[in-house]
Amino acid sequence: QLQLVESGGGLVQAGGSLRLSCAASRSVRSINAAAWYRQAPGKQRDLVAGIATSGSTSYADSVKGRFTISIDNAKNTVYLQMNSLKPEDTAVYYCNAMVRVVTTMTVWGQGTQVTVSS
Repeated sequence: QLQLVESGGGLVQAGGSLRLSCAASRSVRSINAAAWYRQAPGKQRDLVAGIATSGSTSYADSVKGRFTISIDNAKNTVYLQMNSLKPEDTAVYYCNAMVRVVTTMTVWGQGTQVTVSS
C-alpha cells in the first residue's frame, strides 16, 4: 500500500531552520499537488502551505515569507523549508499529496513533530 513517509522534524531554537520531507514509499508516476498541515496540542489541524498542479503555491498568513513548499518528482518527495522558526510553529506536521500511480489518489503522511524552543 502506498504511504507517505515524513522526516526532518525535531527540536530547534527560535530563529532556526528545518526542512521537512515527505517521500512516497514506492515509485509513483507523479505527485501532482500537495499540502502541509500542522496540529498543535488541543488545537485543530490547520493548513500551512499548498502547491497546486500548476505549481502555484499558497501559504497561511502566519508562515508567509518564512516557509516554502516544493515538489521534486524525480525523488517522489514533497518538501517544506521552514526558516525563522518561532515557538508558535511547534506542532505535529502532516503532509498530504495527490499522487498518480495507475489512478490518482490522495494520501496522508504519518506526521512529524517540530518543536521550537524560545
